Amino acid sequence: MAEGLIDVVIADDQELVRTGFEMILDAQPGIRVVGVAGDGAECVELARRLRPDVVLADVRMPRLDGLEVTRVLAGPDADPRMNVVVITTFDQDDYVRDALRFGACGFLLKDATPALLVEAVRAASRGDALVSPAVTVRLLRRLGARPGAGRGRAGTAEAAGLSSREVEIVRLVAVGRTNQEICDELFLSLSSVKTYLGRIQTKLGVRNRVEAAAWAWEHGVVTSRP
Repeated sequence: MAEGLIDVVIADDQELVRTGFEMILDAQPGIRVVGVAGDGAECVELARRLRPDVVLADVRMPRLDGLEVTRVLAGPDADPRMNVVVITTFDQDDYVRDALRFGACGFLLKDATPALLVEAVRAASRGDALVSPAVTVRLLRRLGARPGAGRGRAGTAEAAGLSSREVEIVRLVAVGRTNQEICDELFLSLSSVKTYLGRIQTKLGVRNRVEAAAWAWEHGVVTSRP
């Protein structure tokens, strides 16, 4: 990565999507697209060679799908582990659980607004993640609907060592609240919220807020939007 620049690789088998994302991102200060790929195998090759800060990977691609790309580039055996944002559509809910387990740090709809695309890339480059109420919350809620999910939610949070305040915050993260919205709702400073989030991620053993949100839905700490 050049000083101050966020390098991005885009992988999608639809040329129109690749071109659109590339034009939007290249027009942003501090972001540059260093490679585009039409299939998953090419994406992995480019990412390993170019070492981008963020990889945008479509779920459905030839040769390697986006889930396998995520596992290879962001999974526990990846070295280095990269920040992968999965490009998905609303009819692909079943892919989300596997993508999270393979290390995805966010989800983006193909028809996302330019502002949301840029926000997702900037968040991923920081090692954080975008949790959009319009996208991720709907998908993560499916985790809480699975048989056996949500049993012993109070005990689960207690076993993880979360304080009552940390439980409040992880619930708000799980329903898509931004840091500033959490500040306003709980009457906390921004620095306090960031400190709490850091502690939550450490206690849960997760890398970012998307994984924290997934944990909350899957373990029944949150079961509906407020």
